[in-house]
Amino acid sequence: MENTLLYLLSILIWGSTWFVITFQLNVAPELSVAYRFFLAAGLLFAYIKLRKLNLRFTLREHFFIAAAGLLLFSANYILVYYSEVFINSGLVAVLFSSVTIMNVLFSALFLKTPLRAPVVLGSAIGILGIAVIFWPGLAGIQTESNFVLGLVMVIASALSASLGNIMSARNQKAGLPVIQTNMYGMFYGATVTFLFALLRGAPLTFDPSFNYVASLLYLALFGSVIAFGAYLTLLGRIGPDRAGYIGVAIPVVAILLSVSFENLSLEPLQLVGISLVILGNAFVLRQRSVSKAPAPASK
Repeated sequence: MENTLLYLLSILIWGSTWFVITFQLNVAPELSVAYRFFLAAGLLFAYIKLRKLNLRFTLREHFFIAAAGLLLFSANYILVYYSEVFINSGLVAVLFSSVTIMNVLFSALFLKTPLRAPVVLGSAIGILGIAVIFWPGLAGIQTESNFVLGLVMVIASALSASLGNIMSARNQKAGLPVIQTNMYGMFYGATVTFLFALLRGAPLTFDPSFNYVASLLYLALFGSVIAFGAYLTLLGRIGPDRAGYIGVAIPVVAILLSVSFENLSLEPLQLVGISLVILGNAFVLRQRSVSKAPAPASK
């Protein structure tokens, strides 16, 4: 029962964050990302101090922590936030789930994990599903530059997140603790994101409205701290192979929320595509116990 609650907590929170992000877009996305991870890093820092965990790492270790942080908590999120300006959040979540496929492929390339036939099949099914989902938009009147730009941003975000996962897996393999490295990674990512906003000339604003502040707190506390803690606890109890199936359910929750609150209307072809993506992820994740690929990133 406890494991079931951890599963549901991770799925419902991470599945909902895609929709909650839409309340952050009235401030420059880079600033919203920076605010979120400065706050999340602060919460983790308080927890670390309370638990008296070690915060001392070598300069070389900080380099690898920062590299993972820039990929996972900076570039990845900037691209996702911008993509939701152009594409419905539910479809962004489905497309981003291709990170599961990228994780396995990059694990084979960089971590030398074996690549087996079911993984290749699952990857092919998932890629086909993504193509089916977005084909009506690419083939029809939605081929306007904004739609295509949003599409490219989501793919680039998944690529950044996957490379960040590989770097994170490398750090864990080197014995670096997850909680402390996440705190530092979030802080480094938020700092670089804030500097990027300054260089881009983004207006330094903060929206004091209830919707913005409440969604920011939800994304920082629940989406960036609590859900990740629940997932890591589940990971330690049942292993990455079964815990990884959270990545299959998250897009389903995101799509349901988009249909309910964003008036997303799904065509039969898109439903087929979503089913193919989920099926492809299931094929890939089924091999996780053998290949030891890193877990999928979430929002």
